[in-house]
Amino acid sequence: MWINEASRCFDFEADFMGSWRCIPLCVRRKLDLAGIKLKLRHWLALDHRERQQLVDWRDGPEDLRALAVHLKQRTTGMTDGPVGELPIPRTPLWRRSQPPGAVTAALGAMGRTMNQDQWRRLSELERFSLCKLARPGHDHHNLAPALAEFKVR
Repeated sequence: MWINEASRCFDFEADFMGSWRCIPLCVRRKLDLAGIKLKLRHWLALDHRERQQLVDWRDGPEDLRALAVHLKQRTTGMTDGPVGELPIPRTPLWRRSQPPGAVTAALGAMGRTMNQDQWRRLSELERFSLCKLARPGHDHHNLAPALAEFKVR
């Protein structure tokens, strides 16, 4: 079954889907690829329809450029000021052939491992999600549910 990764939300994100009180990982991936730093306060200042529009936004190169322009324009008058810009990675960690060190370290702390074949079998959005969920300083509370949902053994 084909899944539209650009707007796919995971079961472990279900507690805020619908209300969109947090930025879902599919949107966070698009933001990273567009070089945009959208604060949670920006996100919450958008109405429900606008948040849904960002979830549904396509993720092709032209779409991501349009997303950056849209968000810069849309947030210009907000209390927190406009969105910030981030460098767009040439080869993002989640697109590399090996699981990044932060992922292997977080899994190791859970008594788990991930080899290159397991990493490669994951979708790009799943790999992106693991990179975000395994960041140092992150509470990692969704890491185990993500691994179960992605069927990582």
